[in-house]
Amino acid sequence: MNFLLEHKWVILAGLEVLAWLSTFFVFYARYAMKSSFWFKAAAILLAITGVFPQITMGIISFAVSGKLDIYTFVIVLLLLYGFTFGKKQVEKLDVWMQRIFLNKGNDVDKQKK
Repeated sequence: MNFLLEHKWVILAGLEVLAWLSTFFVFYARYAMKSSFWFKAAAILLAITGVFPQITMGIISFAVSGKLDIYTFVIVLLLLYGFTFGKKQVEKLDVWMQRIFLNKGNDVDKQKK
């Protein structure tokens, strides 16, 4: 437990990086691979690397300190962002990724002609 609390900021940064990589893998699996299996696997990976461990770390930090410290506050802000503005950003990212992967095939077809 002490290790988690001593390195909580590094762990949070690592989890954020993994969550964003998982997010891009979700889109890659959906649009480039067109694989239902890998899309579901990527979505599970996203939950495992993003939401659940961050919430758990925030709860642990709050339980040990007994107060809303800056770390727990940052976790709460990340969650609020994710459930509000973050949804819109992911929707925009989804449209952008669709265009990239769907147009990529069209570019290849145009080059063959």
